[in-house]
Amino acid sequence: MKKIVLEGKGLCKTFSNGHLAANVIRNLDVEIYEGDFTVIMGTSGAGKSTLLYMLSGIDTITSGEITLKDKRIDKMKEKEMADIRRKDIGFVFQEPNLLEEFNVFENVAMSGYLQTKDRSKINERCEKLIAEVDMTEHKEKYPSQLSGGQKQRVAIIRSLINNPDIVFADEPTGALNAAQSDAVFNLLTQIHEKGQSILMVTHDIKAASLANRLLYIKDGKIDGELELDKFETGKIQDREKQVFDFVMNKGW
Repeated sequence: MKKIVLEGKGLCKTFSNGHLAANVIRNLDVEIYEGDFTVIMGTSGAGKSTLLYMLSGIDTITSGEITLKDKRIDKMKEKEMADIRRKDIGFVFQEPNLLEEFNVFENVAMSGYLQTKDRSKINERCEKLIAEVDMTEHKEKYPSQLSGGQKQRVAIIRSLINNPDIVFADEPTGALNAAQSDAVFNLLTQIHEKGQSILMVTHDIKAASLANRLLYIKDGKIDGELELDKFETGKIQDREKQVFDFVMNKGW
């Protein structure tokens, strides 16, 4: 039986503007399992990114409960939540958001330094992560000297520096060209194969086909899910067709 790493119960998110209120997420229940690569898809405005930001603690919920392992994070104060985000959660945005004044090594290591005083341990892990994404020769370069794909690879390994329980990704290839996207896809597949739990929002069929579980959200609720077999490179076209057929049947 799969172990739950993240759970949302009765989640609601309402945005108010004067006398008008929009219910973006409506009494939603969701379980995310340890070691899974889970993707959230849906039409524009369905609540995909809102749900991702709620589950990661970046955005507040209107009502409901969110539990990360044995921690009820929706009730935490900001300082406690900041600790969780540093230690237990990794996040990859559509834009890499690297610090321009720091080089690659420093951008990756910075979050680790905030978590522990053992700099030698962080430096060692940082070197290892940079090598795993073939960026060793670029580790002293600054963001302005990198391509979009290289920046996003740095952003992904930055999210891994503290061995998070789960990595959240919001359209991580949305600003990249096809070749750069493929490099990011390969990296996400590799880290998942090593056991990393990933929860990603995407509108990209190819990106979604990397996952082993797909959740489809419609009108603020989960409208169905698709389980996929273990990822195999040679079967990527079959997986893409399976994902495409599923989302089209859901009205994507």
